[in-house]
Amino acid sequence: MPMYPSRRVMVGSGLAAMTAMATTPAAAAERSSPARALSRAVAAYAALERHFDTNDGSGLVREQVPAAADDKPYSYEWPFSQVHIAALDLTAVDAAYESALAERATAQEHFWNAAGGTTGLPGYDSYPVAPYGSGGDMFYDDNEWVGLAKVQRHLQTGDPAALARAKEIFALVRSGWDTDTSHADPGGVFWTQAGWSRDRNTVSNMPGAQLALRLHQITGKADYLDWARCFYDWTNTHLQSPGGLFWDHLDLQGSVEKTFWSYNQGVPVGVNVLLYEVTRDRAYLRRAERIAEAAYAYYVTQGRLFTQPVYFNSIFFKNLLLLESATKKDKYHQAMADYADQVWSTMRDPATGLVHFNAAGGTEAIQQAAFAQIYAVLAWPRAKWRTLY
Repeated sequence: MPMYPSRRVMVGSGLAAMTAMATTPAAAAERSSPARALSRAVAAYAALERHFDTNDGSGLVREQVPAAADDKPYSYEWPFSQVHIAALDLTAVDAAYESALAERATAQEHFWNAAGGTTGLPGYDSYPVAPYGSGGDMFYDDNEWVGLAKVQRHLQTGDPAALARAKEIFALVRSGWDTDTSHADPGGVFWTQAGWSRDRNTVSNMPGAQLALRLHQITGKADYLDWARCFYDWTNTHLQSPGGLFWDHLDLQGSVEKTFWSYNQGVPVGVNVLLYEVTRDRAYLRRAERIAEAAYAYYVTQGRLFTQPVYFNSIFFKNLLLLESATKKDKYHQAMADYADQVWSTMRDPATGLVHFNAAGGTEAIQQAAFAQIYAVLAWPRAKWRTLY
């Protein structure tokens, strides 16, 4: 099966060693200092710009440093979207990053396929379109992350263009719903439009539900809530394990791939929080808390957090902060700060500012971007957490 370099590549064997390392957190007050977090976010993003920007006027970035022999001129869309979101997260606490965000938002459109994919609706291709590239397959989750980022921008600034694009992306996601009743467990949004995969994933359905709920909150339209419930119910039925955590995907024969990825736990937490906000039914908040507790036990208490890519953990922790915006607690915020500080102290090269997650010493753009996101969000005031995903 073809697979793009940074779409689901796991980091190297160095993670297992890091998992076993003892953690000595900084004092709680220093660890939680917004000024300290912002300083580190700025440093991480500066290293990203310095080492990954192509400097050809496109606003695009390279896939990894050092480059591999077969690397394309630019990164794929999934890594780039996380670079875009790093700039977005920084603007929430430092207006000086508005120009950087504008550049990334413009570059994001180099992936936009206005002619449409297999369902006839436009969306972001997996690689830049002409004149920067020849495009690529559309992935529904890739599009959902951008849609959620656009919603975040709208919630924080009222940007109407961001909201309009989020609506377009949701239309694309809705078109990816499986309508073939001959399939095992019919329903669910496919992961990709590519013919080489017909999987329906937690990550193509729960972020779709989250996007739909945000659009319902903003517009009041019932159709968005109806679709959110469809995505949510299908995923809960077919991909939630008996222990409460979520498996990865289901194929057309009904076989489930049972890996637990951290972002697949975070997003369902966020979806339940938004369902609680929309309905005021506290059962959803209790579900969010149960999933969060199960995920905390699995990844943090049992020492698996460093077996997960940093870009999965950034999404995981952001959704836990969304939960704590409702519960007013601080447990997950502190865990996020501890994680960030351990990456800073054990995986960052002070000479370059880049983070290294494997013995070979290379860095992917998506890793550096996620690292910047984590510290940027740690610098946010609690009042902004409710705009996360």
